[in-house]
Amino acid sequence: MSVAIAGGGPGGLLLGYLLARAGVEVTVLESHADFDRDFRGDSLHPYTLELLDRLGLAGDLLELDHFKARSFRFHTPSGTYSCADYDRLPTPFGYIALMPQVRFLDFLAERACALPTFTLRTSAKVTGLLEDDGGTVTGVRYRGGELTASLVVGADGRFSTVRRLAGLTAKPLGATTDLLWFRLPRSPADPGDADLDLYFGRDAYVGVLGGVHDWQVGYSIEKGSYATLRDQGVEPIRAFLRERVPWLADRAHLLTDFSQTTLLSVDISRVERWHRPGLLLLGDAAHVISPVGGNGILMAVQDAVAAANHLVPALRRGEEPDLAAIQGDRIRAIERVQADQVRVERRSAAARARGRSAAPPGFLRTLFAIPALRTRGARSNAYGPFPPTLDESVLAQRLPS
Repeated sequence: MSVAIAGGGPGGLLLGYLLARAGVEVTVLESHADFDRDFRGDSLHPYTLELLDRLGLAGDLLELDHFKARSFRFHTPSGTYSCADYDRLPTPFGYIALMPQVRFLDFLAERACALPTFTLRTSAKVTGLLEDDGGTVTGVRYRGGELTASLVVGADGRFSTVRRLAGLTAKPLGATTDLLWFRLPRSPADPGDADLDLYFGRDAYVGVLGGVHDWQVGYSIEKGSYATLRDQGVEPIRAFLRERVPWLADRAHLLTDFSQTTLLSVDISRVERWHRPGLLLLGDAAHVISPVGGNGILMAVQDAVAAANHLVPALRRGEEPDLAAIQGDRIRAIERVQADQVRVERRSAAARARGRSAAPPGFLRTLFAIPALRTRGARSNAYGPFPPTLDESVLAQRLPS
């Protein structure tokens, strides 16, 4: 029994590693030549770090450069407050590790490629599906060849080719915001408690994520307004930083042109059915998660865990896996996360329409003054709703490292 995984992102590579570690023949097909691209999802949550620790990988991974974000704060016109203190959680990993995604993917790929039943093929964009006379998917065509497999997994992101080829459609749920991402350098004088921070103004908000050498900054814009804002130039963004994020004011001038920004068209969508006979969708291919909460990688990782729990026992027995059960294990969590994100989007749209700040209600500042609520907020974001546990059966058959 063999598995072909389209997409070398966090979910695809982790699932490939788990399957190969359990002795399953698995091939990951990555459309690009390498992972060296400017990803925006850099957040490794405590759930992910605990999982990697259980797999014996966390220690080596955290030897790589990363930034430990120990709190998540809101800066609003009425004041500043923390809504999540990760260092209060009962875990050795009381923080979100912010690491360039390319480093994480390179690390996972290196460890997976050391397993004898794992193959990584790069520059291998999927171009078609192989099917039998009954419509069951039996493999893929890709740039460079064909590959037959007992199961094809589409983990190829929000613009999934596998999803399109399979005739599965993602239904939009209501995103109203896009984000412009750019980077500004760190300074020794920067606030020591700046980790994951949102700064709210009247017409926009800015997210600031810490890094070892720089800050990743996301500036919110109304969906579809990019062309108009580009014609206005970057001065409105610099003015927002000077007014709302004053400790970055001395570097605002370094943003000189829209070419320094990357547009992230925010999407929240979900496929009604994540599977067909012989085919399974995971991660953003099945359900696009917005950047709200920074948990896109977390959801993909948890999808991979749920999939491995079902796939490994079935494939070891030479049986057809129950793909509906994998979606069944994950759908409540995805629906909960996406519903929360849709509420944030609607609140932002309503605030823009009224010309008011999209900042959360002021009473939350009083509530989050209670340490237990900040701990609860951290736990909710660190593990997500209904987090799956990797079954011991997945690890029962270990291969030499």
